[in-house]
Amino acid sequence: MGVGLASNGCRSQGRPGVGPQEVGGVAGAEIYGAPLADRPEGQEYQSPFQPVYFDYDSARIKVAERSKLDQVAEYLKKNPRVGLIVEGHCDERGSREYNLALGERRAQAARAYLTGVGIDPSRIQTRSYGEEKPVALGHDEESWRLNRRAEFVLFNW
Repeated sequence: MGVGLASNGCRSQGRPGVGPQEVGGVAGAEIYGAPLADRPEGQEYQSPFQPVYFDYDSARIKVAERSKLDQVAEYLKKNPRVGLIVEGHCDERGSREYNLALGERRAQAARAYLTGVGIDPSRIQTRSYGEEKPVALGHDEESWRLNRRAEFVLFNW
């Protein structure tokens, strides 16, 4: 599962708290805990969703990854007062600037998929971290594969 920092997440945009809903048999409050705006600075955020992985130098959503995005969309449809930040990540290969742009394209691809299945685009923000937040620190194919991803952060909308 992906980890994002609440200090880097989008703050609540003034709407009331979100009631618990279930995803995979887990109540929403257990999935994402306190609203992002109520988290202490620096507290880690554990996403309830699996990352979407990408091929090398690609922002194309693979067929095998679409079910993960469908789960995100299902949750957002059941929870209309929840917003989403899609975070794009890359492996260490390529320049910092290139990887920031590629990470943004990956986040935008996930956003486009979600809006294509009916999620209001105003509920979805994107952010790129390029190669700055690897989940695997190795310098091999498996580490690079795990680092080429989009992750999802929920917030009160």
